[in-house]
Amino acid sequence: MAKIVKKKKVLREAPKAIISVHASFNNTIVTVADDQGNNLSWSSAGASGFKGTKKGTPYAAQVIMKNALEKAAVYNIREAKIRVAGVGAGRESAVRAVGGMGIKVTQIKDTTPMPHNGCRPKKTRRV
Repeated sequence: MAKIVKKKKVLREAPKAIISVHASFNNTIVTVADDQGNNLSWSSAGASGFKGTKKGTPYAAQVIMKNALEKAAVYNIREAKIRVAGVGAGRESAVRAVGGMGIKVTQIKDTTPMPHNGCRPKKTRRV
């Protein structure tokens, strides 16, 4: 029996993109998606060759952003909205790297999760 294989639908051009930056203390992850939310490319500090404590540095975040945008260059991105989550050192430098690549930034939004009431506190210690 012959198996029917469907070809994957390829997106030719995405002039508007959403760039998500997740910056933790230990790592930074960048994802580039089109305006519908379909992933175009991604990059992380570990994937870019950084090891250990160097993964959380601002320089690593800058390199990661450049790598992710170079992978997504085939989609001809002209403007982008940036969503930044996390408290790491790479937050600001990742956003600055987008401007250096010649992409117009239309919006920068902080999507860091904030606890409304937090989790239940630890039971009090009795000595």
